Amino acid sequence: MSHCFDNDFPNFVHPGRKPRDNRMLPKNNLMKTLTSLVIVVFMLTACGRSHTKNDTVMKPIELTKSEFLQKVVNYETTPNEWKYLGEKPALIDFYATWCGPCKMVAPILDELAAEYGDSIVIYKINTEKESELAAVFGIRSIPSLLFVPKDGKPQMIQGAMGKADLKQAIDQILLNR
Repeated sequence: MSHCFDNDFPNFVHPGRKPRDNRMLPKNNLMKTLTSLVIVVFMLTACGRSHTKNDTVMKPIELTKSEFLQKVVNYETTPNEWKYLGEKPALIDFYATWCGPCKMVAPILDELAAEYGDSIVIYKINTEKESELAAVFGIRSIPSLLFVPKDGKPQMIQGAMGKADLKQAIDQILLNR
């Protein structure tokens, strides 16, 4: 028995029948193969390349009081003298998780950490967890940004800043550009 569509669709394979020409894939198998290929290509491109040690992206580093005393300044041993302990200039963000302006500044600091790479280090201090550090530096408004040059006195700026203003401050205060 012949079906009326046999001549109109010569590559159509009826359920339960074998294809007429074994050299041609039925359309449904071809679609499955193409779909699988597209998925594999998508997965490979979505995963990106593997990261090596040299591919690390710089990000702001959360500091506790003890880390601050080791990496920035030990105000307990030298309370009357600012002696920066870091090897690179630093930008320290005093923030709180509930603070709206702090949330606006955070992604900008992430971008700047990646852009400036190894030339500066960006630290973050959660004022709710590290209230002693906030008190030592007289933090009354957040975000407060402490710019710490390698040599010289640190400078505090209060309030949220845009990326262009932050870059200008980093270049002038920290990198002397």
